Amino acid sequence: MSGDTDGGARGGGRNKPGTRAAGRGDPPAAARVTTTITVPDPHVMVGLLGTGDAHLRLVEQAVSSDIHVRGNKITITGAPADNALAEQVFSELLELLTRGETLTADAVRRTVDMLADGAPERPAEVLTLNILSRRGRTIRPKTLGQKQYVDAIDRHTVIFGIGPAGTGKTYLAMAKAVQALQAKQVSRIILTRPAVEAGERLGFLPGTLYEKIDPYLRPLYDALHDMIDPESIPRLMAAGTIEVAPLAYMRGRTLNDAFIILDEAQNTTPEQMRMFLTRLGFGSRIVVTGDITQVDLPGGTRSGLRVVQEILDDVEDVHFSRLTSGDVVRHRLVSDIVDAYARWDAAQDEPPAPPQPRAAHRGQRRR
Repeated sequence: MSGDTDGGARGGGRNKPGTRAAGRGDPPAAARVTTTITVPDPHVMVGLLGTGDAHLRLVEQAVSSDIHVRGNKITITGAPADNALAEQVFSELLELLTRGETLTADAVRRTVDMLADGAPERPAEVLTLNILSRRGRTIRPKTLGQKQYVDAIDRHTVIFGIGPAGTGKTYLAMAKAVQALQAKQVSRIILTRPAVEAGERLGFLPGTLYEKIDPYLRPLYDALHDMIDPESIPRLMAAGTIEVAPLAYMRGRTLNDAFIILDEAQNTTPEQMRMFLTRLGFGSRIVVTGDITQVDLPGGTRSGLRVVQEILDDVEDVHFSRLTSGDVVRHRLVSDIVDAYARWDAAQDEPPAPPQPRAAHRGQRRR
């Protein structure tokens, strides 16, 4: 980034991606105003601007106003509405730093996205909601949709987290389950998945029961290892405090005082979904997660996750949290892939255009 020879001023002075030089049809110069932000602690500027001004560049690319930095002063020049957005962005980033957070490029991008979308909650509130901490690592929501999902788990007894891959549906539910167990809100955690690929016929697989179901339940074990000391997991499982089992093993049970998670619920049949939901006992909470765009059931079999939305949508204390590609927290390309597939699916569902009658050849004589 270019600066003055004295190194005191940074930012602005160049066209942003997607913008053009001033010319005919542009707003008059009088419509542009200047806003100045003074950061009380000059040392905060290093974290705010980022290494090599990387954070400043991200903000510049996202807003229409021109931004200049000199010392601990940030000068924003542009239309009043554009200035207001830029000022909000810097205010939220400063709030994150004030709360002791280390600012990252991802946090800057998510802050800008939330403010640009008119999110009803402050980005600083969303990005600092701690669910679980272990060995210096904190699990927290990274998008507004994820925070609303986590809040819904606190408020409701049965919660459905529906959304594409990478939106943290299962991982956040697992974190809330461990949090509830540590706070003694429940006495056990039960994690289950349908073993669809084997048609629930696990006897055809070699090995013991746990060796048979391990490929289907491995993602749940992996998440547990991120949240609980791995050495204590066998002891907790032996005591029944944590149970990981295929969905078929839930039949006939009543699950009291438990935090129950059904993962990959798009691969349940309507009958399995009904069976599972009716296992709910006193003092328990159920979280059902799944992606209705990735159904692996045999052809012609309806997904229980799709059907249950029609059945329970108006039932009190049942909540549906619908996450989108904007809540994907994996590689940024995953969000684009999800959107591309959604467009393709929508195009396949559109009925073909009716054939148009062919016009008579010009000059052809009618008989």
